[in-house]
Amino acid sequence: MDNSFRQRRHFIKSSAFGLIGITAFGNSSGGTITRIESPTNGDSLFYRYPSMNDEMVSGIVGASHGNFDKVKEMVTARPELAGASWDWGFGDWETALGAASHVGRRDIAEFLISHGARPDIFTYAMMGMLKSVQEIIETVPGIQSHTGPHGITLLQHAKNRLEARDISAADAANVKKVISYLEGLGNADIKPKSLEVTDEEKKKYLGEYRFGNGEAEIFVVDIHRLGFLQIGRKGYGQRKLNKVDENTFSPAGAASVNIIFKIKDDKAVSLSVNEPQPVVTAVRT
Repeated sequence: MDNSFRQRRHFIKSSAFGLIGITAFGNSSGGTITRIESPTNGDSLFYRYPSMNDEMVSGIVGASHGNFDKVKEMVTARPELAGASWDWGFGDWETALGAASHVGRRDIAEFLISHGARPDIFTYAMMGMLKSVQEIIETVPGIQSHTGPHGITLLQHAKNRLEARDISAADAANVKKVISYLEGLGNADIKPKSLEVTDEEKKKYLGEYRFGNGEAEIFVVDIHRLGFLQIGRKGYGQRKLNKVDENTFSPAGAASVNIIFKIKDDKAVSLSVNEPQPVVTAVRT
């Protein structure tokens, strides 16, 4: 951790504790204000305490994609984590239950729900609960065209459940009914716009782009094992890039964000992130 980040973290932490002292324990009648002092060892509490630590929150959402043992361990110790939500980047929000739902892990989803997670139409579709899916769509017309985490469609949530090796015949039959119903609607599988990017074209975007002096203040653009371009802050999760225009991409799950590459001699020399206004420019290292 670089010194500048540590100093900012200490400042925010100290300010947050001061604010807690004033707002939580002060009173309008002029009583004594009680302040909570920062711990003497400096880093023993998360800088946004009493908010849960980011590593814990991202950890449960990440584990909910398939690591049931880790999910059980974490949620048993802290049941509140069953309702955790994490921004993977650019506003691509995902709950722990949302993660289990889009990868077809009914076992993880049921465990999270039993500890307080709040199911939605994506969970119901994955579980093959046709009546619940129909009632929601009838109550909120058009909701079937909404996408879940990472831009994954409602229909795809149901289809992903069929890929699970542990699915029973009865479960599969119910999921197939949901799939048939959603396919009949005609607009439950509208995928984010993405123009074709050839393998040769991908090469000009690959690399690292620095936007600050910190160790991790770098964007990494590379190719996912499935062949698509992706971007992420160095050392963190990456987002799929959907091509929306010439040298312009949108990260999965964040349609309002544009990442525009500046090209020179058929090679990207910088990228700019617009959300939708320009936020940061990063230069290739």
